[in-house]
Amino acid sequence: MDVDNRLVRISKFLSLVLRHKPEHIGLTLDAEGWADIEELIKNSLESGVVLDRPALRQVVEQAEKKRFSFSEDGKRIRANYGHSIPLSLREESAEPPEFLFHGTAKRYLPSIESNGLGPGNRQYVHLVEDEKTAVDVGHRHGEPVVLMIKAHEMYEKGYEFFKTESAIWLTKDVPVEYIEIEGLKGLKEGS
Repeated sequence: MDVDNRLVRISKFLSLVLRHKPEHIGLTLDAEGWADIEELIKNSLESGVVLDRPALRQVVEQAEKKRFSFSEDGKRIRANYGHSIPLSLREESAEPPEFLFHGTAKRYLPSIESNGLGPGNRQYVHLVEDEKTAVDVGHRHGEPVVLMIKAHEMYEKGYEFFKTESAIWLTKDVPVEYIEIEGLKGLKEGS
């Protein structure tokens, strides 16, 4: 297996155990999602997954999306966003730009047009600052559609936004009245 494939597999495994199912390997996360690296390595090995510090460092440092981070003392690791398990992340509320974007699949539009955007199986709705990234996200779920979110208007009405280290914006939900679909329906990949 080449190095890139190994790192992708490790990243997917870390997403599973640090975002969704730490119990899969008997891992303990604290209230903010931090896991002890030694416990992670030991429990992963007992579950048949070989991890070491150099591989973890590569995954953390080379990932474009900055999904994971180390604690300042280098003894703990956590997923920065995307959790389906309840945590109290210490994100500071931040003022968003006028518009943010959300990529999804066309098949989800009827539900979104009726109910707005909810976090699904995560704690937050994930939003990005550029349309291209939203298109890429939408492609992972089917025929992509980009939703333009009136983020600053929401913020002015009291909705909270949080910006992660990887420039992903998080909010609890997006009501229908803050979603623009029509203006972006013709968006093509790469435009």
